[in-house]
Amino acid sequence: MTVPKIVHCPRCGAPVEWTPESRYRPFCSERCKLIDLGAWATERYRVPVDPLDEDEGAGAAEKKR
Repeated sequence: MTVPKIVHCPRCGAPVEWTPESRYRPFCSERCKLIDLGAWATERYRVPVDPLDEDEGAGAAEKKR
């Protein structure tokens, strides 16, 4: 029998077994899962964007016209 992989909950750091029985993996509980979802919904987490990339994209589209 293999030993299940242990990961840490991204919210609180508690150890979580990576198995089908771990219902909320990678989170340790529904509470941690919902807190994380709420952070995404309120835009506390953001994917960084380079402002120059946005400007270049608009400029490139205008040059093609």
